[in-house]
Amino acid sequence: MAIKNDVSEIWYTRCPVPTPVGLAVQLGYLDEAFGKEGVTLNSIIDSQDRSIRTSHFDHHLAYSFRHGGNVPPIRARSEGARTRLVGITWTDEFQAIITLPHTGIRTTRDLIGRRFGVARRPAGIVDFMAATALKGLVSALSLEGLTTSDVEIVDIPLTLSVLDEREGPQLHGLRSRHPYGAEVAALIRGDVDAIYVKGTGGVTVANLLAAHAVAEFGFHPDPKIRINSGSPRVLTVDEALAEDRPDLVTTILATLHRASAWAEAHPDEVRRFVAREVNASEEVVAAANGPDLHRHLGIGLEPELLDAISHYKDFLHEWGFLAENFDVAEWVDHRPWAGLDARAVA
Repeated sequence: MAIKNDVSEIWYTRCPVPTPVGLAVQLGYLDEAFGKEGVTLNSIIDSQDRSIRTSHFDHHLAYSFRHGGNVPPIRARSEGARTRLVGITWTDEFQAIITLPHTGIRTTRDLIGRRFGVARRPAGIVDFMAATALKGLVSALSLEGLTTSDVEIVDIPLTLSVLDEREGPQLHGLRSRHPYGAEVAALIRGDVDAIYVKGTGGVTVANLLAAHAVAEFGFHPDPKIRINSGSPRVLTVDEALAEDRPDLVTTILATLHRASAWAEAHPDEVRRFVAREVNASEEVVAAANGPDLHRHLGIGLEPELLDAISHYKDFLHEWGFLAENFDVAEWVDHRPWAGLDARAVA
């Protein structure tokens, strides 16, 4: 067992989406909290070392935590990565199947027999965008009693991995490429008839194309329709951090609670901070995440949140995105929450 002062630095990463981790980083709360512990925070996704950046997807770094889309951490767990699920945030976002007006596709039933495009990345890092698009398609079709056998799924092959798209002059000074470029190109060429989009990137693309939303379901009342890679999102830590320094995992949760409380009291600032996080305008953030975004940046382990992650994990396994199936309940670590309660009592 490591002694308390052994840990001098921790790695962290988050996806460029609305999360309490993103807020806590921008507000300086995480640096402040860990500074008091004598611990330095290092960003995985901003590292110049590609081998470090891969931990955003495979969670291989010791003493690290991650908050973001579900596919990489679920896949990593299925491949034997020794991680713990310690928190879940559910922030709904725009999700839609879109098409160009000239296709004549107006409703979901019009998709019958038509071509749905799914971008496919080269082997290596789990293809989370393909998984996301397929779950979106399944959700949209299910609302009309349809299945994927009613449409033609067309692969859109990509040559670059997601890590490649964070490097090089083709970014024109930005940190990452805008999503859906290949899907939009295929739509315009007429190679496919419809694609899935989500979040701020999806709103931007749909607006750019003057696209028709065949189905829009990011705020559907049935949570199983909304469940996808980003709804909800998981906070995971590696086993070394969970076992050697559970007090620091509790510090993470306490800091995120602080950021969530700040968010509820500052709706306008939240939109501004999230816009910076996702590289979009505040108007796009409002359209993509709704007027109550500031109320949906909390974190917990309530049964309904765990059920949602288990539901999505089962989808990933059914569609061949997981190496092995596993029990989400065995992934969860409630101990940091007990530590949080103990701090509150103290």
